[in-house]
Amino acid sequence: MCLVGLAAHAAIAADWPQWRGPERDGQAPGAAWPQSLSDLEPSWRVPLGKGYPGPVVTADKVFVVETVDRNTVGVRALARDTGALLWRTTWPGSGSVPFFARANGDWVRSTPAWDGAVLYVGDMSEVVVALDGETGAERWRIDFSDRYDTPVPDFGFASSPLVAGEFLYVQAANSLVKIDKYTGETIWRRLEIDPGIASNGAFSSPVLAILAGTEQLVALNRHALYGVAPDDGRVLWGKPLPHFRGMHILTPLIWGDTIFTSPYRERSYRIDIAAQDGADGALMATAAWTNKSSGNMSSPVVIGDHAYMHLGNSRVECIDLASGQSAWRSERRFGKYWSMVWRDGQILALDSDGVLFLLAANPERFELRDERVVAAQETWGHLAVSGDDLFVRELEAIAAWRWVAGESAAAD
Repeated sequence: MCLVGLAAHAAIAADWPQWRGPERDGQAPGAAWPQSLSDLEPSWRVPLGKGYPGPVVTADKVFVVETVDRNTVGVRALARDTGALLWRTTWPGSGSVPFFARANGDWVRSTPAWDGAVLYVGDMSEVVVALDGETGAERWRIDFSDRYDTPVPDFGFASSPLVAGEFLYVQAANSLVKIDKYTGETIWRRLEIDPGIASNGAFSSPVLAILAGTEQLVALNRHALYGVAPDDGRVLWGKPLPHFRGMHILTPLIWGDTIFTSPYRERSYRIDIAAQDGADGALMATAAWTNKSSGNMSSPVVIGDHAYMHLGNSRVECIDLASGQSAWRSERRFGKYWSMVWRDGQILALDSDGVLFLLAANPERFELRDERVVAAQETWGHLAVSGDDLFVRELEAIAAWRWVAGESAAAD
């Protein structure tokens, strides 16, 4: 299981505090969902500037990030129950992507991290700002390109920060950086790679896990997969993986002492982590199997012994993690991106075309239970779920949906 050391906060178990939820694996704690979407009702909707960051949800607030205009980035805190504006802050920030990626826009991408008191937000130019959650006041900021004399990422800052205990971990400045979350001071910097079109910036986001009995940060940069000791930044192991122009996009997924990943336009891999015989504390990484399927851009979910993955060809596939064999592949094609959230044997998948799908986590067959249009715009921001509430980041809005009272248990 992936463990993230979030700061103590009474409501955090039911919140959506960061990229892909409490454990960064797409799992949403709470009571079972119904087996249809018919009782899902809209609560409120607030127009925003364009953006791809997923919303961050607390007991009483929803934080959203937006590109206000070509030179300004902003953050809003909204009341969770009504969508009313609580505060808004902006700062100068811009970014542009190469011409061949322009169809996906020049707007902000990274999902913030929340520790119960402070929101950590990254903009396109690789500036990370710490904001007070109650007032929006700035506590500190880091311009990573300026601090380390590294180029602004060609595709903008796309990795999502990880907050654990008293520290913030960020894949920035062509490296992995540990930051004191109270001051913004650097504790260590590791995994540095040379600048280049296939090196600048990171698409994947780190996770914190215990593998082979050792706590470690698992980070996928533009070239390879690594395990790094959180305390001092020691590189515990590394595993180069094939890549198309350095486009390692998926967030690593933990299954026991193994990691599942699938590079863009490449194959899927299970990487096993084990102690080296006769080596004091040293670990080794071995590819247990490969599968020809490619996960493209949408991070999968692992439920039981299977991974459920949206493919580069827009189909959905279930892979047996023990054997590496494909259990099934859907005949139907979907949108270009799926953000998946799961709970109690069911998966909610938000399609980039604004359609929400509900499917069973069934390793025997593709079982689509329901679907419903929830947005008229593109929906590339990751779906957020807390309790009976769903939060959909449209390209130019944030919308809240809710299963009606008394319907949060699975149908008989």
